[in-house]
Amino acid sequence: MTARGERRGRGDRGSAVIELTWLVILLLVPLIWFLLSVFEVQRGAFAVESAARSSARAYVLAGDDAAGAEAGRAAAVRALADQGVENSADVSFDCGGYADCHSGTAVVTVVVESRVDLPFPDLFGVGPTFAVAATHAVPVGRYQEVTR
Repeated sequence: MTARGERRGRGDRGSAVIELTWLVILLLVPLIWFLLSVFEVQRGAFAVESAARSSARAYVLAGDDAAGAEAGRAAAVRALADQGVENSADVSFDCGGYADCHSGTAVVTVVVESRVDLPFPDLFGVGPTFAVAATHAVPVGRYQEVTR
């Protein structure tokens, strides 16, 4: 109350809490989502890199091409699961035109492609995804046992 008995208006008193709340919602929530998305994509990139390396080694260590393809795909699935990537991956093998990929001078190239689901609510049944891929090449002779 003033000296004359009039009431003063409250003015801007208490509005700082409301403004801070809106700033947190408008700025901090998207920043957290962005950081979580970056971490998910990085995890996916590490996963496909590890899967390509493991798959190439398993392919080369197998006895023939058919067993190598089966072992390579199984190794890729295990490597992806170890990193927490549950999406299916496309694994392809190429040995540079050799009829038998397990010949001593062939180089096996493995390509692993997968996708990472970003942490965002699914709208209309489809959530945002990010494609990740890795390639690894291994000379067959590197993992072959030499018999004398």
